[in-house]
Amino acid sequence: MIANPLKAFTIQLASLIIACLLSVTSYAAIEVYDFDSMQQEAQYRGLIEELRCPKCQNQNLAGSDAPIAQDLKQKTYDMVKDGRSDGEIRAYMQERYGDFISYKPPVRPSTWILWFFPPLLLITLLIGWFWQSKRRQLVASGESGIKVDSTATALSAAERAELDRLLSRTDNDEKNDHDITSLEDKK
Repeated sequence: MIANPLKAFTIQLASLIIACLLSVTSYAAIEVYDFDSMQQEAQYRGLIEELRCPKCQNQNLAGSDAPIAQDLKQKTYDMVKDGRSDGEIRAYMQERYGDFISYKPPVRPSTWILWFFPPLLLITLLIGWFWQSKRRQLVASGESGIKVDSTATALSAAERAELDRLLSRTDNDEKNDHDITSLEDKK
């Protein structure tokens, strides 16, 4: 008799724990905003796609579930409902969160490196590549003015004999142990 109520209590407790664990996934936020017009909704969607989440670093507000992103979406919604323009909303966000909040920061001295360094680097690399390829073409055709030293002398008889000896030993030793140095050479 005692086992039955204990068994029922255990089953109820396990059911409660499983229900709590499964309900954790229900906390995913579903945004339900009521707009006065389709234009306001389009403006809101465009802004949350363009504005970056301060916490998530490389994610826009639309794709972020961070609490700060939820707050910024709500503030954006409120400003759109108040009839503010895109420029006013962007200026408000940039005033509070800096240029980082926007995927398209304004062109000003503090952001020049973001706007001008990549194209300048690309142009520099293209000029360097073009110059290098032209230089190689001139060297290959002999028009570069670079002269090759043609005063190289032929091997002497002793040098030729040593080279032949080393090459013949190399062919023989490759079959044995791949060591091309003799005891004389190792000294």
